[in-house]
Amino acid sequence: MTLDHRQHHLEQIRSTISVVLSPIQYLADLPFAAGTWASETMASRNHLIDENRRLRQQQLEQAYKLQKLAALESENRRLRAMLQSAERSWERVLIAELLAVDFDPFTRQVLLNKGRTSGVFEGHPILDAHGVLGQVVHVAHHTSTAMLITDPSHAIPVELNRNGLRAIARGTGAPDRLEIPHIPNNTDIQVGDLLVTSGLGQRFPAGYPVGRIDKVEIRPTEAYAEVTATPLAHLERRREVLLVWPPGEDKE
Repeated sequence: MTLDHRQHHLEQIRSTISVVLSPIQYLADLPFAAGTWASETMASRNHLIDENRRLRQQQLEQAYKLQKLAALESENRRLRAMLQSAERSWERVLIAELLAVDFDPFTRQVLLNKGRTSGVFEGHPILDAHGVLGQVVHVAHHTSTAMLITDPSHAIPVELNRNGLRAIARGTGAPDRLEIPHIPNNTDIQVGDLLVTSGLGQRFPAGYPVGRIDKVEIRPTEAYAEVTATPLAHLERRREVLLVWPPGEDKE
């Protein structure tokens, strides 16, 4: 041992033994190395799973916010269009939202979130950005019920924008159809003519779009033609409506 310590006579033997034993050392260390590798791999996998889950959640949140932004932009455009529409005549306006829709197939009525406390009154005209929607028929403290122009019980005085012909537009119960009764066969009325409020009856402001003639059928055996129109207001697609006050009316 002294000679080996000083003169390294057994160095070659130790090297040979080390070469022979290295596979055994590798095999002995293999379980520990495999365990360490598996632990690190599992930790990395769990980290990636958690990060992936977090990123998916963030993506969903961002998509939700983006959808709300698109809805707000669309709502803002609608409200701007409604206010610009109201600027043509009556200046006192109030935006209301729909709370409920009557699904009775024989009526066309909606519930609004504005009532007597907001100055709403029976007969209050309702519009959107495209034309006349209807009028209020019942007022409660904080809500009101409005009848749409397509309700079978509703009628509105109108005139042809092209020649000033006066008529009545009556609801049919269908969401996209008005009838114009008592039009003689020889009347100057054509498909595509615009119907606007006449202002008669002092209920609706004059000059607001109501509908456009889509059918004129001459019936030689009868005194009157069959005339129908399509409403211009988006009766089935809006949550916001515009309440307007006639000049001189105090909404307080």
